[in-house]
Amino acid sequence: MVRSNVVLLGPQRLQPTLKDAVDSLGVRGRIASVTAGWEEREREDQELAAHLHNRTYNLGLFERTEDVYRCDPELATAMRARHDRLRKLQELYRVRLSHLMEAARELLRRESLPGYAGLIEPEVRGAIDAVRRLDDEHVQRVREVHVEFAQRWKPQEREHVARHRREIKDVLDSSSALCIAGGHVAILLNRLRLFGVLDLLREQPILAWSAGAMVVTERVVVFHDRPPQGAGDAEVLEVGLSAVQGVVALPHADKRLHLDDRTRVALFARRFEPAVCAALWPCTRMDWRDGRWSGQSGTRKLTTSGELLEVGA
Repeated sequence: MVRSNVVLLGPQRLQPTLKDAVDSLGVRGRIASVTAGWEEREREDQELAAHLHNRTYNLGLFERTEDVYRCDPELATAMRARHDRLRKLQELYRVRLSHLMEAARELLRRESLPGYAGLIEPEVRGAIDAVRRLDDEHVQRVREVHVEFAQRWKPQEREHVARHRREIKDVLDSSSALCIAGGHVAILLNRLRLFGVLDLLREQPILAWSAGAMVVTERVVVFHDRPPQGAGDAEVLEVGLSAVQGVVALPHADKRLHLDDRTRVALFARRFEPAVCAALWPCTRMDWRDGRWSGQSGTRKLTTSGELLEVGA
């Protein structure tokens, strides 16, 4: 469900800007927080609470999910089976993706070589279109897995999930905003989805960063040009919660992407256009307000020319 007021921020660990963003929105009173991506460290949120002058109330989604697993082992087994199915789908997608991405990169490298004028552009376009079609196909298959699971198991109607949802709704009803922190992106997304947290919000703003910024988008794209095993390919991992549209959130882009490699940057931007590929490094901010994006000065996007430009430029 698309929201009307969402703020995506850069990482908060070393240079927190969350309080400034909260103040700029005129938020008063209690702020609900989600730190489920921190897993067992979910309650180690003292720095976050202090940064917001102890106005936060942690929804405890990781703990709540563990309680559901204990109380409803049938649902827990079904969720593990779904996870295993999604993991296998990701493996198959990755096999196909690696070949298509290598072809697209090689063709892009040849664009500047002599003798290819008038020949190379249709080939490049075809190669990138093949990657886009694969991404779309993968997203659809992942979506079908979730729809099938929801129709069969109806998790939010089950006793223990429903009990936690009522408690979460009570907190949200008395909160002025929702903050979603980072951590393990898949765990964070699954916990938010299990309890349908965003569906329980009214019109309160959402402020999200790191993995939190990723899960509120339409597609969760994981990326790392510098993994231990060598340069990797960005992958569409999941269907996001779609609180915002038209953006690919790239936390820590300055550390995880070769932003000085124009070929890789151009391919990334062309693959996901017309979405804004937003480089969310420290002290950056993007605001989604009534269906439109605006970026704070210094917030940059990847472009199809291989450059980085200010969001809005």
